[in-house]
Amino acid sequence: MSDDTAAPGLPVEAFVRPLSVEDFEPEFRVVARGGVRRGIRLERLYWSLLKQLAEKRRSTIGLLIDEIAALQAETANLTSAIRVACLRWLADENADLRKLASLQTVNGILAACPSPAFALSSTKKILAFNAAFQNLVKRQLPIAAGEDARQDLKLALDVNVAEIFSRLEANGNSPVMTGFVIGARERRYRGQINAVKAPVIEPDLLLAYVFGS
Repeated sequence: MSDDTAAPGLPVEAFVRPLSVEDFEPEFRVVARGGVRRGIRLERLYWSLLKQLAEKRRSTIGLLIDEIAALQAETANLTSAIRVACLRWLADENADLRKLASLQTVNGILAACPSPAFALSSTKKILAFNAAFQNLVKRQLPIAAGEDARQDLKLALDVNVAEIFSRLEANGNSPVMTGFVIGARERRYRGQINAVKAPVIEPDLLLAYVFGS
């Protein structure tokens, strides 16, 4: 199987950021710790990653390299072990961020909010909501016994969703206020929401907080 194949219709730029000469240009440094001096040649990007990891752990690059040297496989050289350690750290951090940036996190945020709130997709579909919003709908759009008006629930915004996302992008995610109407069959309820972009990787979601209800 060839490694040259790419996903149909997707340019390489969609996966790889432009590389600068500074990122992959080798840089030689002497790292000394505990009387041991090591001469190491690494691409500058790896030195930058080692610095970030050392700062995060409140450690030093020398101590990190000592740990990597002690744990490296017998068949690996130190520079290879450092590269693998950096990539593993990035992979672990990315996995942790993906757990945080998930619909499960959005549900937790909504559940912790005492006021009515819901998550709205870019296609104007309500994907999640809290108990307070559910109670608001039940109170404002009462249904008869055996009737399931929730199936016909419709939502309209005074400012369209695409415009809200554009304003959030331009204003650093400062909340956007807009009116909304929610209805089921012939019943309608008008209110106001503050909307922010949900902290998820995908899909694009708005967190909408109802006020004055």
